[in-house]
Amino acid sequence: MFLEIRHLRSLLAIEQEGNLARAAERVHLTQSALSHQIKALERYYGLPLFLRNTKPLRLTASGQRLLKLAQRILPDIDDTETALFRLAKGEIGRLFIAIECHACFEWLLPVLDAFRLRWPEVEVDIRVNLSFEPMPALQKGDIDLVISSDPLVLEGVVFEPLFDYEARLVMAHTHVLTRKTYIEPEDLVQETLITYPVQRQRLDVFTRFLQPAGIEPAAVRQSELTAVILLLVASQRGVAVLPDWVLREGLQKDSLSSRPLSASGMKGTLFAAFRHSDAQASFMREFVALARSQKQ
Repeated sequence: MFLEIRHLRSLLAIEQEGNLARAAERVHLTQSALSHQIKALERYYGLPLFLRNTKPLRLTASGQRLLKLAQRILPDIDDTETALFRLAKGEIGRLFIAIECHACFEWLLPVLDAFRLRWPEVEVDIRVNLSFEPMPALQKGDIDLVISSDPLVLEGVVFEPLFDYEARLVMAHTHVLTRKTYIEPEDLVQETLITYPVQRQRLDVFTRFLQPAGIEPAAVRQSELTAVILLLVASQRGVAVLPDWVLREGLQKDSLSSRPLSASGMKGTLFAAFRHSDAQASFMREFVALARSQKQ
């Protein structure tokens, strides 16, 4: 294809300036170079684009057709170029987040509220449905960040630590287990354990606490909402294992108590996982900083 964007910019400049010399200055060419450019177009198509010897210069019907094309597509090209430069600087972008832990949702909301105020031009979305595997989706580019407590060695993926936490057993303040300083796996043999509707291999209480000891709770009950879990626990329908940040508000109501799991406690670290190519994006660094400050 002979026609190029530079040709369209030249035609638009000539039309708007009405003068070859001023148009050449506008597109950063000499008047001679601009004249040769237009003549090359006319030779290629075998059509005159301008009426010579008119002041200001006037386009022929053929020139008008090319002008309409320039007026239609050049603004889109300019807007796209501006957006690409801003993307390269990390000023705008997309942040699709997947959450591997249900308990993170309440913690994440105030982080996102603060993030939106500072980065209104970054498109934000949250994917809480765990029917897909978030890490492969992150690698493929379907999502941009995963909140996870399980760092992996994955090509092209960075795991940035956010903060440490402790998983604790939460129970009604009148529960018999409140007499203990810490909880052992066998203490849950006769308990109904209330969990999020997640596969057991994604729940630390099973993989790190109960299963290594060969212990199974009397029953397992599930709920998607943290508030409902805390309500069920407070009404003595069971016990739950939740990270310490979830328990701050709940324990202020004097209806709940918590204890560490084992004498040393069951601790972990929450991570933000994102592609290495996005690691230096300004809005990604800001999200990580806000997430850390929210926990403090």
